[in-house]
Amino acid sequence: MGSRKLQTHIAPSGYKLPSIHAFPPFFCFQPAAKTRVSQDDQWVQLILSYARFRRLFTLTVDDAEKTGSDWEEVLINERINRRLTKQQVRTLLQMLVARGQATYEPPRQDDSVLLYWRKPGEWAEVLHSWAVSTGQLNTIMTFYEIQAPSLPSELSDIPTPLLKRAIDILTKTNRAQIIESGEGDGVRFFAGS
Repeated sequence: MGSRKLQTHIAPSGYKLPSIHAFPPFFCFQPAAKTRVSQDDQWVQLILSYARFRRLFTLTVDDAEKTGSDWEEVLINERINRRLTKQQVRTLLQMLVARGQATYEPPRQDDSVLLYWRKPGEWAEVLHSWAVSTGQLNTIMTFYEIQAPSLPSELSDIPTPLLKRAIDILTKTNRAQIIESGEGDGVRFFAGS
């Protein structure tokens, strides 16, 4: 039986999967504590890197078994006949939340997370920079106008819970104000201090 050299692989999405993804034991949680810590770190890094590359904001337990899921090329490696189980994905979700790299969304369940490939504070800075560069200071904008701008931006399709967290951060630094109305929430941006 010959040894096979581990290599990176370009997935159909164009994402470059790391060589560890071709190592069958990577898909089986390891019992040795030191090895497991390294494996966990590699899974977290892979998930966040892939999410950023594909602009994916959520990961669910069901993604482990969904054919055609946005996560299929990471959670499954057909070249070596390996895949993560639902329980393994649930464990990864718990780990991401414990490390502050995700939050359960919706709250009070453990099947789905909102990923922080950018932390809410980073999104707040992106949001404020966007408001300044597009001339939106002192203008009331709806969340929809931010999430689906006429010109695509880094904020396009940002989930509402993440957008609200970013706005809350800007509110605390006097760079934004939430405007509540019967037709939906909005926000006004300020230059700040």
